[in-house]
Amino acid sequence: MKIENVIFDFGGVLVDWNPRYLYNSLFEDKNEMEFFLENICNDNWNLQQDAGRTFSEGVAILVEKYPEYQKMIEAYSEKWSVMLKSDIPENVKLIPLLKSNYNLFGLTNWSAEKFPIALKRFSFFQEFDGIVVSGEEKMKKPDDEIFLLLLERYNLKANNSLFIDDNLANINTAKRLGFQTIFLEKNTNLKEELIQLGIGFVK
Repeated sequence: MKIENVIFDFGGVLVDWNPRYLYNSLFEDKNEMEFFLENICNDNWNLQQDAGRTFSEGVAILVEKYPEYQKMIEAYSEKWSVMLKSDIPENVKLIPLLKSNYNLFGLTNWSAEKFPIALKRFSFFQEFDGIVVSGEEKMKKPDDEIFLLLLERYNLKANNSLFIDDNLANINTAKRLGFQTIFLEKNTNLKEELIQLGIGFVK
């Protein structure tokens, strides 16, 4: 099936986001920083904000449990923008090349409170025909529901849509639902992967 729609995840694909960009400057002991990010403000905790929980609620839960880390926990929300380092230029530069031939969409796990920061900072988001943000919908990848919401909202079909993500669980859901996919690993050249799938670029 010919690809008509290209659907991007954002973090790790188009945007370089990492809590370490903040906490490297807050922790003197890097082992303690890794303990904090793996056991306290970890991915699973952050995912609850991506699924619709407010940061104030998420922070309060952890502060009650780990009062000795109160300032570090609060910084996750208060200084969140520091974690958003930059775009990923080699991938972002593909967007205008794709725009003339394909419909472009975003499907992202992102807090509804924090996504506007990225939306304001990076102009390439204006090129998208539609974006589904997990925190706004109170559902998240890799659950089927958010993929099905994207298809329904923008009247898309999975089999002529290409989904690009750096998370294998999300890729597996997309494949099962009939999407064509690119799993963006650390050394993946996105442009080369697109060319292999027959994606045409405007020169």
